[in-house]
Amino acid sequence: MYSKEFDVRWSDLDANRHMANSAYQNFMSHTRMAFLIDNGFTQREMATYETGPVIFNENVYYFREIHQGNPITVTCEVTGMSEDGSLFSFRHNFYDYKGRNLARGIMTGAWMNLRERKITALHKELMQLIEDFPKAADFKILTTADTRSHGELPQDINQPS
Repeated sequence: MYSKEFDVRWSDLDANRHMANSAYQNFMSHTRMAFLIDNGFTQREMATYETGPVIFNENVYYFREIHQGNPITVTCEVTGMSEDGSLFSFRHNFYDYKGRNLARGIMTGAWMNLRERKITALHKELMQLIEDFPKAADFKILTTADTRSHGELPQDINQPS
């Protein structure tokens, strides 16, 4: 399983002196991008095909506090992808230096054509890279319905509830 080790910095803490929720998202994003780069899906490929990731949702489940002082390890697993590669999901686990699971983050997103600003199927060269990515044991094929499985839909301010 892919993982990265991090030191929790002073700037990662909140007023309660434990790791701030935004730091969890930053560590997940850093680990995810490192996973992509280490598997050949780099900024160069994204620029060549005018493709970039967009996040639909990120959920973090907190099990234990994370404090400054000892390193943490963040893992990254591909848990889902649509058949055309446009949709993806990842799971991240946070572990302390003793291997205890401190938190879990689950995210869903898509690839966007940066010129057209629309969700897009991946170019065949990028799709080939992603198809070779290591996948979680519970990997599944994603559909558009999976991106709305949380039940949240937009509602304009002037729209009745």
